[in-house]
Amino acid sequence: MATSAPKASDLFDGLNAREAAVQHEEFVKALGASNSAPKSASEMFGGAPAAPASPVAAIAGLLANDEMTKSMSPDTLASLTSALDAQRSAGQDIVKDLTLTSPIATGLVAFDLEAPAKLIFPKMTPLRNKLARKRGVGTSHRIKVINGITGSSSGVGETFPGITDSTSNTFGATTFNRGPKIGYAGYDRSFVYKQFSLSDNVPFSAQFQGQGYQDIRQLAQTTTLYAAMLSEEKMLLTSRGQTSDNFVGSLPAPTTAANGITATARAAVAGEVGLAAGTYYVKIAADSGDFGSSAVSAAITVASVTAGYVIDVLVATDVVGALGYEIFAGTTNANASLWLQGRTGYNQFTIGASALVTSGTAATTAATDTSFYATAYDGIIPQIYGNNAANSTSFPTGVVNRINSGFSTSNPGSEFQTVFYQMYANVKGDPDEVLMNGADRKQLSDAIKSGSTANYRLNIQQDEFGGVVLGDIVTGLHNEVTGKGVSLTVHPWMPQGNAPVLSYTLPIPDSNVSEVWSVFNTQDYMAIEWPVVDFNYSNSVYWNSTLTCSAPTFNGIVSGIKLV
Repeated sequence: MATSAPKASDLFDGLNAREAAVQHEEFVKALGASNSAPKSASEMFGGAPAAPASPVAAIAGLLANDEMTKSMSPDTLASLTSALDAQRSAGQDIVKDLTLTSPIATGLVAFDLEAPAKLIFPKMTPLRNKLARKRGVGTSHRIKVINGITGSSSGVGETFPGITDSTSNTFGATTFNRGPKIGYAGYDRSFVYKQFSLSDNVPFSAQFQGQGYQDIRQLAQTTTLYAAMLSEEKMLLTSRGQTSDNFVGSLPAPTTAANGITATARAAVAGEVGLAAGTYYVKIAADSGDFGSSAVSAAITVASVTAGYVIDVLVATDVVGALGYEIFAGTTNANASLWLQGRTGYNQFTIGASALVTSGTAATTAATDTSFYATAYDGIIPQIYGNNAANSTSFPTGVVNRINSGFSTSNPGSEFQTVFYQMYANVKGDPDEVLMNGADRKQLSDAIKSGSTANYRLNIQQDEFGGVVLGDIVTGLHNEVTGKGVSLTVHPWMPQGNAPVLSYTLPIPDSNVSEVWSVFNTQDYMAIEWPVVDFNYSNSVYWNSTLTCSAPTFNGIVSGIKLV
């Protein structure tokens, strides 16, 4: 098929019509002459015909043929050369596709961005939601407690009430013919109010450039409130105040003398990771919850550890009130070189149960005591444990059963029955709920399912479609002393190894105690939008409160639960 020649306007753009026509005619003659050239051998002897040349290729072929160019005037040759360059440039633009990387690297595509931002962080605050929140005034909330009278077996000696007609007893300086006088026990308790606040700020640039996606200023206010609620939840559980406010004060640093700390090397067993040969140094801090720990102990030196050995750390006598222990270890006796190997909820830890940690959190973070705060009140667990020896004022405490072991498989739940019994024996307590860490709840369920001598039977029922549902959980415990069902709840922030046993009401109708645990606020959550003083929108949440317990002896805790 013959290839049609380009138009005069395509080849000679810029010339007037007459000049373009003359030069186009010369071009057509030259092109015709080239088409009359002999055919190739493949075309003459049955081969496939050559592919037709494109106009650009045809022009290029003419300009490359000396015989053809000799017959052209200089102006025609120059015009054809310029036209060829223009056609080549246009062809290059035509063959470039629009792709995901062309003409720009990120492509001509839209972003499928879904607004607003997804708030997927946990926001569970069960205690804050459950406990009564009451109005407070002044600098502290005070209660006066009568916690024992004659006959109550609560700190008051027993007096036999039998009399005769001549029985006499002295009242003051006078003797009367009447029965003996009863006795009382009681105490005065003050719960100091503390101030709390969290803040955030949003630069003008973030607020205004975020328009159309999300109101960043509103998001900052909402998340500050969430942060305040979560922080209060953890304070309600584990915070410790200072002794000068009649709170429990700090956790003392563990010592070898007071707590019998030992670190012993032994050969690794299956599943453990043996250490390299050398000398190791170990330090321990008593865990007080999410907000800190005691200062670390002095270093314990484990010399000449054999390659493939591990180190067992033991706290023979627990630090009273400790929620567990943080273990630091390394090959250099310096806080900056001793790394956190992990936390244990009971009194033992094996360095080498997994690979030795050589980076991350150093013992410098526990060089000073952060177990209590001057701006804190006592949370639930510290109030159950009660005051330590540093506080001269002593208040009643809850029942503590520190087991330093796993749950019994021969008598599952016996650890809690011990607390139930002791609570009833002490004050006739009858608790309402047990709070647990998720891992400990699972362990209790497993103890029942796998116990070889436990008197429980699990029934697996087949449904209509041939499937079965596997697994079982403990949803509650029967108080074997009183017969009451005690609910069992996983608390999202409970430190592993601890399970508080709580009473929310008392089994005493006229006790004048409507709630055992209450949050008193001189000011509950208050949102503050600060005046604009620079290119930022600033906000804060403020509250002023304290946690009160009217009857700590009606509560208890199972602690030292081993994670197995």
